[in-house]
Amino acid sequence: MFGFKLPRPVVLLGLAGWAPQAICVWLVVGGGPPAWSALAAGCFYAALILSFLGGLWWMAGLLGGVRSGGFYVIAVMPSLAAWAALLPWTVGANWPGPSLVALGLLLFASPLVDRKLALAVVLPPDWLRLRVWMATGLGLLTLALAAVA
Repeated sequence: MFGFKLPRPVVLLGLAGWAPQAICVWLVVGGGPPAWSALAAGCFYAALILSFLGGLWWMAGLLGGVRSGGFYVIAVMPSLAAWAALLPWTVGANWPGPSLVALGLLLFASPLVDRKLALAVVLPPDWLRLRVWMATGLGLLTLALAAVA
């Protein structure tokens, strides 16, 4: 599917991960009552996916026999960054625009960690290419959401 040497559901579901953020952008651009809820939903979605990536890295490292503590520190960072991105909301600070920018940039850059992981463990063929597609799409959509916030 799309030239990837991965199971079809992996590719379809991976790329479908853009859809929630695209819907949020569409709702915000449309304005009206759902706009603020769409901004919040988009911020939470980006934070959840970032945290999910850290879990993937942790498990891939564990299954691949990575012994370096530094790697697991990196795998924990996405959850902490996601948490930090949601904290401003709890105190009424300027949110979600700055948080969306931070989350979008982190999502966009996340394949760099996958590349580092690929030096330590064997990843499925085309996994890095799919990760670039997924991260680029979601990162750019999250930055677009920040731009229209």
